[in-house]
Amino acid sequence: MSGVFFRRKGSKMKFVDEASITVQAGNGGNGALSFRREKFVPRGGPDGGDGGRGGDVLLKATTGLNTLADFRYTRKFKAKTGQAGAGRNCTGASGDDCMVRVPVGTLVYSEETEELLVDLREHDQVFKIAAGGRGGVGNARFKSSVNQTPRRTIPGGEGDQRLIRLELQVLADVGLLGLPNAGKSTLLAQISAATPKIADYPFTTLHPQLGVVDIAPGASFVVADIPGLIEGAAKGAGLGFQFLRHLQRTHLLLHLVDISDMAGDPPLKAIETVMTELEAFDSALATRTRWLVFNKADTLDKASATQICRSVCDELNWTGPWHLVSGVSGQGCAELCQSVWQALALDDD
Repeated sequence: MSGVFFRRKGSKMKFVDEASITVQAGNGGNGALSFRREKFVPRGGPDGGDGGRGGDVLLKATTGLNTLADFRYTRKFKAKTGQAGAGRNCTGASGDDCMVRVPVGTLVYSEETEELLVDLREHDQVFKIAAGGRGGVGNARFKSSVNQTPRRTIPGGEGDQRLIRLELQVLADVGLLGLPNAGKSTLLAQISAATPKIADYPFTTLHPQLGVVDIAPGASFVVADIPGLIEGAAKGAGLGFQFLRHLQRTHLLLHLVDISDMAGDPPLKAIETVMTELEAFDSALATRTRWLVFNKADTLDKASATQICRSVCDELNWTGPWHLVSGVSGQGCAELCQSVWQALALDDD
């Protein structure tokens, strides 16, 4: 099984976003070869019943899961075989289906062909991934005027077997981009009820975090925070590159830029680094609607912070929206969220 797996010290919480599993539907039960045997009926006719169908393997999306970690331990899922038919025209019981629960947002691919089989985006969405074998046919069905004692039966059919790959992509309206320590987790905690781990060192975010931003009753959107990108991420450096897939469903990207004196890179270089890595991952994602969000405004006076923002935008020839915020103090966050909500509402129209 491939994918991403992390263990936090002192915790058993794990995040896995890719897994390969085998699914095996049940075989159908065989048809029965039987003749009626009763006292005073020396030559009873055929009474072999049909076999039961094999159970299906079903995938069911549920909001109660947010990782594919369970598939590290169980990699084969098998439905029950149908029971064989019996005398007295008794049909065998059908095999029980095997229900495999996966997180909402799971993409299912064939390992053999790489074909996308289904995108499970809705809660309680069910997809039959492997069909059970048909039930066999008992000899009673072959009785005819010219053959009163048929001995022919048909065995049950084989159930489908498939090797599939599960890939989890979180469902969010907005994605947060930036270098490590750009303040993405702090901003997420400020604008939503999410409680990501926050600390003053790189890669405190080890897996995607989701937060719901409430604008008004019935008006909200979901934000996804992923580990920060660093230079060379496309070649395997850091953690963020392997999580960029979780931004592929978003409608809007908020590109956070640290403008404080403590920032590791100047704002312009920080922006260019992230964009280089984003284009290396997915050119389509690199062209997604993106806003610049200059963070840590609380570390500078307003005039200096505004001047830095405008200078960077001028150097980039930036014509898109930009915002100046502080994830710590909340400065500018309400205005940012209102603007995001309005933009998302326009996209829906």
